[in-house]
Amino acid sequence: MPTDQLLRSAEFREAGYWGDDTLPAVIDHWADADPAHPYLSDGTSALTYGQFRARAWTLAANLAGHGVRPGDRVAVQLPNWNEYFLLYAACARLGAIMIPVITVYRKDEVGFIVENSGAAALVTCGQFRGFDHAAMAAGVVAASSHRVVHIVVRGIPPKGALALDDLFPDDQARHALPEPPTADDPHLILYSSGTESRPKGCLHTWNTSSFLPKQAIPAMGMTRDDTMFMPSPVTHALGLTLGVMAPTLAGASVHLLDIFDPKTALERVAEHRCTGTASPAPFIRMMLDAYDPRAHDVSRLRFWLTAGAPIPAALVEEAASRFSGCRVVSAYGSSEVMMATVCRPEDPIERVAATDGRPVPGVELRIVAGDKPVPAGVEGEIRYRGPGRLLEYWGRPDLTADSIDDQRWWRTGDVGRLDESGYLRVTGRIKDIIIRGGFNVSAREVEEALLALPGIANVAVIGLPDPVVGERVCAVIEPAAGHEPPTLQELRGHLANHRGMAVWKIPERIEIVTQWPLTATGKVKKYMLRKTIGT
Repeated sequence: MPTDQLLRSAEFREAGYWGDDTLPAVIDHWADADPAHPYLSDGTSALTYGQFRARAWTLAANLAGHGVRPGDRVAVQLPNWNEYFLLYAACARLGAIMIPVITVYRKDEVGFIVENSGAAALVTCGQFRGFDHAAMAAGVVAASSHRVVHIVVRGIPPKGALALDDLFPDDQARHALPEPPTADDPHLILYSSGTESRPKGCLHTWNTSSFLPKQAIPAMGMTRDDTMFMPSPVTHALGLTLGVMAPTLAGASVHLLDIFDPKTALERVAEHRCTGTASPAPFIRMMLDAYDPRAHDVSRLRFWLTAGAPIPAALVEEAASRFSGCRVVSAYGSSEVMMATVCRPEDPIERVAATDGRPVPGVELRIVAGDKPVPAGVEGEIRYRGPGRLLEYWGRPDLTADSIDDQRWWRTGDVGRLDESGYLRVTGRIKDIIIRGGFNVSAREVEEALLALPGIANVAVIGLPDPVVGERVCAVIEPAAGHEPPTLQELRGHLANHRGMAVWKIPERIEIVTQWPLTATGKVKKYMLRKTIGT
């Protein structure tokens, strides 16, 4: 597949960012080195590295027996269960391309992904959180324009579907395994959880997708003695890279939580002596609120990586104080480039709260306005070059070409600035800029200012059409528990008098909500808010 990214293979290999290792080779290495070392647990079962390899390679052979071939796409919609790891490893051993699918997706989204990717197989659970995924998937398979093998995990398969448990017997299976894939073969398709349109399939190799986890291991000081706690969905880029790839590459252990509950999470961290985790920022707040030092031992928890939203300095300080020195670190990434920047545990708290980290080795970032680089401190679009970038958008060469500029920089569509030390601060999306009377307003800048108010739990700032100034700023607010919603006058006074914010940036309307229209990864669908509130 001669994409522009693969044409840089020799350069990336010489620098040590890419190599010839693959996920199957990594699993074989650790299973040979210490087969009894604990690898994986999810509260229902546990597997050592040796046990895991035996089951995963048997599963790979039996998938091949049901027609799954190298290069085929396999869509996997599962919670944080051990079976997800087994299927990921089995697909990698076969050379099939796994497509992680978030569990909150339903027939419309799952059907789109299956059709768009031409998936040869669809793996779902039975029932999960009151929803019948097996029945939903049966409808997707029946409506598909091509043959799709349906496999059900922890549930009764509908007519015509297979039970995953039936694919583990070892009889006459091993001879069916093909030659392992290379590190530059297609490995994953991550569908972005778009807030404005249909998701796009981001095609990665093992080399592009494992680049960031390999950088995270030394940055976080991860070793074989670590146990990663993973409450974030492993079907999402954050959970996949930090909860699956990084600990596997390090030969460490992983404990999975399928339904997040802060008390349960604290109990699991204590029981499994977890040393690190990665999650969206709200999980930190919820676990701090539920924390009881007399009942919850979090003394081994060393680092907590989070991305996707600003982190208040007070939250970083509170986590370090109450969680025995655990350091919250911020990062920036996407399905297209995985993770581009990260703070280190040794970075000062002010740096973690004020930035999204600095580029990991091998990554180049620049900020541009109208395709021209701008100096430090000036906002513009974030452009990326480096080993972690996708090969292409699946089946969309037009979108791929539009996303690469004349100097081969990737147009992220995100807005931010770099400081003098090279640390990045993401301030929004290009599509998230409100233009009021000819002045640009960063929605994220206003959101960060409003989140500093104690009575606000969550906020989304949107632009609403206006015949005079083009757009007016509207703040959609979810009040914090036990607090009255702020008035427009209170909000405007805080931003103008205490924050010193320019008048054109200050919201001219507020709306109060108790529920949000969300994407699968928890991002607010602002287009839905604009549609609902604007009418």
